[in-house]
Amino acid sequence: MNVEAPHIEYGQLSPLLIVLGVAVTGILVEAFVPRRHRYGTQLVLALGGQAAALAAVVSVSAGLGPSPGNSAAVGSLAVDRPALFLQGLLLVIGILGVLLAAERRIPASSGGGLDGFTPQAAAVPGSLAEKVAAKAVVAQTEIFPLMMLALGGMMIFGAADDLLTMFVALEVLSLPLYLMCGLARRRRLVSQEAALKYFLLGAFASAFFLYGIALLYGYAGGFRLDDIATAIERGDGGTALALAGVGLVAVGILFKVGAVPFHSWIPDVYQGAPTPVTAFMAAATKIAAFGAMLRIFHVALPGLAGDWRPMMWIIAIVTMVVGTLTAVTQSDVKRMLAYSAVAHTGFILTGVIALNDAGVSATLFYLFAYGFSTLGAFALAGLVRRADGEEETTLANWAGLGRRHPVVGVVFSLFLLAFAGIPLTSGFVSKFAVFKAAAQGGAGALVVIGVIASAVAAYFYVRVIVLMFFTDPPADAPEVVTPSALTMGAVTLTAAVTFALGALPQPLLDLVNDAQQFVR
Repeated sequence: MNVEAPHIEYGQLSPLLIVLGVAVTGILVEAFVPRRHRYGTQLVLALGGQAAALAAVVSVSAGLGPSPGNSAAVGSLAVDRPALFLQGLLLVIGILGVLLAAERRIPASSGGGLDGFTPQAAAVPGSLAEKVAAKAVVAQTEIFPLMMLALGGMMIFGAADDLLTMFVALEVLSLPLYLMCGLARRRRLVSQEAALKYFLLGAFASAFFLYGIALLYGYAGGFRLDDIATAIERGDGGTALALAGVGLVAVGILFKVGAVPFHSWIPDVYQGAPTPVTAFMAAATKIAAFGAMLRIFHVALPGLAGDWRPMMWIIAIVTMVVGTLTAVTQSDVKRMLAYSAVAHTGFILTGVIALNDAGVSATLFYLFAYGFSTLGAFALAGLVRRADGEEETTLANWAGLGRRHPVVGVVFSLFLLAFAGIPLTSGFVSKFAVFKAAAQGGAGALVVIGVIASAVAAYFYVRVIVLMFFTDPPADAPEVVTPSALTMGAVTLTAAVTFALGALPQPLLDLVNDAQQFVR
């Protein structure tokens, strides 16, 4: 028997190979490079690798020409415009996430400063070993290869053209996130609790996802998305097995995007994880998961739209309502942003439910705009500190913050207004695009509910702005720690993009319109 080696399109897969190669190299750096040289080596390696991967994405996209794309790696990965758009967006978010994670400024006035990561993750919280490592100002550098591994999994997740590859990518992106959530420098037990909760719930969601894959394989006889679509079109036998598989696969995807009722991990994990990890995870995981969701529903399951769309209608409505109403009652800034993320999941789902090309392009635009705004908002929240260096996330203590630190107040207000969907911000264009696509797709009632939820959500965003600028500060008011150029650059770019997409969205709209066609 002759066994032929598979043909691998290394050039078209170069963005993925670069990122995963950087991750493996980063692990070797941790093993062989002296500790005093690891931080600089890891930072240059992570930023340089992502920049090279981003250039490779542009090159591969230009090489596609007028064609929609093709399958690569023996049909397991799609090299099409939606996949390349998402990979480019993830790389930009990854670069900003690395800048936040690289913050190591520790001024004496901050009681420990902005280094958000524990000096020794394996040490028992409060133990002598941890205190010795903190006193020695040991820098945590394992975070960089972990972020690169997670980023590589995310890039594969949105480009996977078969369900088995998608499951492997899901695990590759999830396991590093579980670890990173437990690396907070302060409130160690809360951080470890968040990591454990995320791990346990994520494992259950992955089990549902894998069981759904098995059922769809049993129905279609293959893992590839086009094989599933072909089997559904043929209509061989009943669809009960396929519908059960779709439901279980949807549970795994909806957990990752944070849709109700699979959202319970989000507020605790967002609050307990180190703020740079929260910023990266909140933006990048949602981008990757919605990319996979679009590919599954638009490539594999359009033939069952009459069955899964009603389910998604209910989930989108409940997600918007629960996320919005729960955010109103929050007294912690990070938990408020977490429930805001839940509400935005419901808004983005309206673009998925549209099941048309306009819905794909609108969802891609929303993910782009939301990713930058979310990362910037969490980055700013991490700068507000108490006298002992602890992050101040109690909302009441933010009173008067905008008057004492006007730049921080204005920029944070810009992000909040974008979340609310106020004109001249990226959020307004994003919501308008997904609601328009949903209306064109026959989901007009869903649009009405979305508009009402957006109006209610504006209340708790504006409430924070009023608190920062029109309320007297408390006696123990927190201060804003001055970051290094790394964090300042990330915040500046996210704010600029948030405003630019509201004032001049057409270039990005043209780009996502060109990236709306999946290869089949």
